[in-house]
Amino acid sequence: MTGLKLSDLAALRARAARHALLPLRVFLGVTFVYAGLDKLTDPAFLKASGSGSIGELMDSVRDSSAIPALVDLALLSPVGFAVVLAIGEILVGLGTLAGLFARVAAAGGALISLSLWLTVSWQSDPYYYGNDLIYLMSWLPLVLAGAPTFSLDALRAARTGDRPLPPADEAAPGPGPQ
Repeated sequence: MTGLKLSDLAALRARAARHALLPLRVFLGVTFVYAGLDKLTDPAFLKASGSGSIGELMDSVRDSSAIPALVDLALLSPVGFAVVLAIGEILVGLGTLAGLFARVAAAGGALISLSLWLTVSWQSDPYYYGNDLIYLMSWLPLVLAGAPTFSLDALRAARTGDRPLPPADEAAPGPGPQ
């Protein structure tokens, strides 16, 4: 054996568990910031009609969406909807990356992904070809756990004396490492 004790392995496992959501946070944060900036900098997208516009996209998915009334609402002001969507994606991404109000940011990301799944990618067949459902499911662990490490939320909690809940394996006594 290499000299590692069982307690060292348990500590290593606990450290890995604390940081397990960090790659997901980085991926979703970067992806949403990029998606928002891409929308705001694409002159074709920010038009009510024409090739590559938000209006054309909304018109093309209206009849196949799960909630056509949601698409109709966006079509009342397609450019305004696109700008609000893009700004929302950027704010969600930045909040997720910084870990600032991380659960709120993750809930916003889940809401954006849910609305896109029910409208834009609903017609994907089979359903798992639509990426918005995967994004929705990816946000849920962050809604539940927040950003307990490497985050402004953790820094704020440390400064105010708030302690996060202990990890599940430390919260309740049990039989020990397996």
